[in-house]
Amino acid sequence: MDLSFSKLFRVSDLDMASYRLYQATVDQARKAVFYEAWGVPDTPVGRFDSIVLHCFLVLNRLKQDAAATSFARKYSGAIFDDMDRNLREMGVGDLSVGKKVRKLAEGFYGRSAAYAKALEAGEPHVAETLNRNLYGDNGACPDTAVINAVAAYVTASVQALDAQALDALMAGRVRFALLPGEN
Repeated sequence: MDLSFSKLFRVSDLDMASYRLYQATVDQARKAVFYEAWGVPDTPVGRFDSIVLHCFLVLNRLKQDAAATSFARKYSGAIFDDMDRNLREMGVGDLSVGKKVRKLAEGFYGRSAAYAKALEAGEPHVAETLNRNLYGDNGACPDTAVINAVAAYVTASVQALDAQALDALMAGRVRFALLPGEN
Protein backbone atom coordinates (compact mmCIF):
# COMPACT_ATOMS: atom_id res chain seq x y z
CA MET A 1 0.00 0.00 0.00
CA ASP A 2 1.49 3.29 -1.16
CA LEU A 3 0.74 6.05 1.36
CA SER A 4 2.88 8.74 -0.22
CA PHE A 5 1.81 12.37 0.00
CA SER A 6 1.49 12.58 -3.78
CA LYS A 7 -1.37 10.04 -3.67
CA LEU A 8 -2.94 11.74 -0.68
CA PHE A 9 -3.31 15.06 -2.51
CA ARG A 10 -3.81 13.68 -6.02
CA VAL A 11 -6.75 15.11 -7.96
CA SER A 12 -8.76 12.36 -9.63
CA ASP A 13 -9.63 12.34 -13.32
CA LEU A 14 -13.30 12.70 -12.33
CA ASP A 15 -12.49 15.81 -10.28
CA MET A 16 -10.54 17.31 -13.21
CA ALA A 17 -13.35 16.57 -15.68
CA SER A 18 -16.00 18.05 -13.37
CA TYR A 19 -13.89 21.18 -12.96
CA ARG A 20 -13.45 21.46 -16.77
CA LEU A 21 -17.22 21.11 -17.21
CA TYR A 22 -17.83 23.74 -14.54
CA GLN A 23 -15.31 26.09 -16.17
CA ALA A 24 -16.98 25.60 -19.59
CA THR A 25 -20.34 26.33 -17.93
CA VAL A 26 -19.01 29.54 -16.40
CA ASP A 27 -17.48 30.57 -19.74
CA GLN A 28 -20.93 30.24 -21.34
CA ALA A 29 -22.62 32.14 -18.50
CA ARG A 30 -20.12 34.99 -18.84
CA LYS A 31 -20.65 35.57 -22.58
CA ALA A 32 -21.28 39.22 -23.37
CA VAL A 33 -24.65 38.66 -25.03
CA PHE A 34 -26.28 38.01 -21.65
CA TYR A 35 -25.19 41.37 -20.28
CA GLU A 36 -25.06 43.55 -23.40
CA ALA A 37 -27.98 42.31 -25.52
CA TRP A 38 -30.20 40.59 -22.98
CA GLY A 39 -29.78 43.04 -20.11
CA VAL A 40 -28.72 40.66 -17.35
CA PRO A 41 -27.21 42.97 -14.72
CA ASP A 42 -23.40 42.95 -15.08
CA THR A 43 -22.95 42.88 -11.32
CA PRO A 44 -21.72 40.15 -8.98
CA VAL A 45 -25.35 39.17 -8.35
CA GLY A 46 -26.22 39.19 -12.06
CA ARG A 47 -23.17 37.08 -12.91
CA PHE A 48 -24.05 34.67 -10.07
CA ASP A 49 -27.60 34.38 -11.42
CA SER A 50 -26.32 33.62 -14.94
CA ILE A 51 -23.91 30.98 -13.60
CA VAL A 52 -26.71 29.43 -11.51
CA LEU A 53 -28.94 29.21 -14.59
CA HIS A 54 -26.26 27.47 -16.66
CA CYS A 55 -25.18 25.15 -13.83
CA PHE A 56 -28.84 24.20 -13.37
CA LEU A 57 -29.06 23.32 -17.08
CA VAL A 58 -26.02 21.03 -16.80
CA LEU A 59 -27.19 19.40 -13.57
CA ASN A 60 -30.67 18.96 -15.07
CA ARG A 61 -29.05 16.95 -17.89
CA LEU A 62 -26.78 14.95 -15.58
CA LYS A 63 -29.64 13.90 -13.30
CA GLN A 64 -31.34 12.15 -16.22
CA ASP A 65 -28.66 9.45 -16.24
CA ALA A 66 -28.00 7.32 -13.17
CA ALA A 67 -24.44 6.71 -14.41
CA ALA A 68 -23.74 10.41 -13.87
CA THR A 69 -24.74 10.57 -10.19
CA SER A 70 -21.20 10.56 -8.84
CA PHE A 71 -20.04 12.99 -11.53
CA ALA A 72 -22.96 15.34 -10.77
CA ARG A 73 -21.85 15.36 -7.12
CA LYS A 74 -18.31 16.28 -8.19
CA TYR A 75 -19.69 18.99 -10.49
CA SER A 76 -21.75 20.44 -7.62
CA GLY A 77 -18.62 20.36 -5.47
CA ALA A 78 -16.77 22.36 -8.14
CA ILE A 79 -19.56 24.96 -8.09
CA PHE A 80 -19.39 25.52 -4.34
CA ASP A 81 -15.59 25.32 -4.19
CA ASP A 82 -15.52 28.14 -6.75
CA MET A 83 -18.02 30.19 -4.71
CA ASP A 84 -15.79 29.76 -1.66
CA ARG A 85 -12.68 30.76 -3.64
CA ASN A 86 -14.38 33.81 -5.17
CA LEU A 87 -15.66 35.04 -1.80
CA ARG A 88 -12.13 34.81 -0.39
CA GLU A 89 -10.77 36.72 -3.40
CA MET A 90 -13.41 39.40 -2.76
CA GLY A 91 -12.03 39.79 0.75
CA VAL A 92 -14.57 37.87 2.79
CA GLY A 93 -12.93 36.65 5.99
CA ASP A 94 -12.47 33.00 6.91
CA LEU A 95 -15.11 33.16 9.65
CA SER A 96 -17.79 34.49 7.27
CA VAL A 97 -17.09 32.43 4.15
CA GLY A 98 -19.01 29.36 5.32
CA LYS A 99 -22.12 31.38 6.16
CA LYS A 100 -22.01 33.21 2.84
CA VAL A 101 -21.49 30.00 0.84
CA ARG A 102 -24.47 28.48 2.68
CA LYS A 103 -26.60 31.49 1.74
CA LEU A 104 -25.43 31.27 -1.90
CA ALA A 105 -26.18 27.53 -1.90
CA GLU A 106 -29.71 28.23 -0.66
CA GLY A 107 -30.12 30.70 -3.53
CA PHE A 108 -28.67 28.18 -5.98
CA TYR A 109 -31.00 25.38 -4.94
CA GLY A 110 -34.02 27.68 -4.68
CA ARG A 111 -33.49 28.99 -8.21
CA SER A 112 -32.77 25.48 -9.51
CA ALA A 113 -36.06 24.21 -8.06
CA ALA A 114 -37.91 27.13 -9.66
CA TYR A 115 -36.27 26.48 -13.04
CA ALA A 116 -37.08 22.75 -12.86
CA LYS A 117 -40.71 23.50 -12.06
CA ALA A 118 -40.90 26.07 -14.87
CA LEU A 119 -39.42 23.68 -17.45
CA GLU A 120 -42.08 21.13 -16.58
CA ALA A 121 -44.80 23.77 -16.98
CA GLY A 122 -43.61 25.12 -20.37
CA GLU A 123 -41.88 28.10 -21.97
CA PRO A 124 -44.23 30.86 -20.72
CA HIS A 125 -43.43 29.73 -17.17
CA VAL A 126 -39.71 29.66 -18.02
CA ALA A 127 -39.91 33.32 -19.08
CA GLU A 128 -41.74 34.25 -15.89
CA THR A 129 -39.19 32.38 -13.75
CA LEU A 130 -36.25 33.94 -15.60
CA ASN A 131 -37.76 37.38 -15.11
CA ARG A 132 -37.89 36.78 -11.38
CA ASN A 133 -34.53 35.01 -10.94
CA LEU A 134 -32.15 36.15 -13.69
CA TYR A 135 -33.14 39.79 -13.50
CA GLY A 136 -33.63 39.95 -9.75
CA ASP A 137 -30.94 42.61 -9.35
CA ASN A 138 -32.92 44.97 -11.63
CA GLY A 139 -36.34 43.90 -10.44
CA ALA A 140 -37.39 42.55 -13.82
CA CYS A 141 -36.44 42.50 -17.47
CA PRO A 142 -38.12 45.53 -19.01
CA ASP A 143 -38.54 44.03 -22.49
CA THR A 144 -40.89 41.10 -23.16
CA ALA A 145 -39.12 40.26 -26.45
CA VAL A 146 -35.80 39.94 -24.58
CA ILE A 147 -37.15 37.70 -21.84
CA ASN A 148 -38.85 35.54 -24.45
CA ALA A 149 -35.53 35.27 -26.34
CA VAL A 150 -33.75 34.18 -23.15
CA ALA A 151 -36.54 31.66 -22.42
CA ALA A 152 -36.18 30.26 -25.96
CA TYR A 153 -32.40 29.99 -25.40
CA VAL A 154 -32.97 28.10 -22.14
CA THR A 155 -35.46 25.72 -23.75
CA ALA A 156 -33.11 25.15 -26.72
CA SER A 157 -30.21 24.58 -24.31
CA VAL A 158 -32.19 21.87 -22.51
CA GLN A 159 -32.70 20.15 -25.88
CA ALA A 160 -29.04 20.65 -26.86
CA LEU A 161 -27.85 19.18 -23.58
CA ASP A 162 -30.30 16.27 -23.86
CA ALA A 163 -28.79 15.46 -27.26
CA GLN A 164 -25.23 15.39 -25.92
CA ALA A 165 -23.59 12.12 -25.04
CA LEU A 166 -22.99 11.63 -21.35
CA ASP A 167 -19.37 10.69 -22.11
CA ALA A 168 -18.73 14.14 -23.57
CA LEU A 169 -20.17 15.88 -20.52
CA MET A 170 -18.21 13.62 -18.20
CA ALA A 171 -15.08 14.53 -20.15
CA GLY A 172 -15.77 18.19 -19.39
CA ARG A 173 -17.20 19.21 -22.78
CA VAL A 174 -20.57 20.95 -23.08
CA ARG A 175 -22.57 22.60 -25.85
CA PHE A 176 -25.41 24.95 -24.99
CA ALA A 177 -27.82 26.34 -27.58
CA LEU A 178 -26.35 28.86 -29.97
CA LEU A 179 -26.49 32.47 -28.89
CA PRO A 180 -27.28 35.35 -31.26
CA GLY A 181 -24.29 35.88 -33.53
CA GLU A 182 -22.95 32.33 -33.08
CA ASN A 183 -22.89 29.84 -35.96
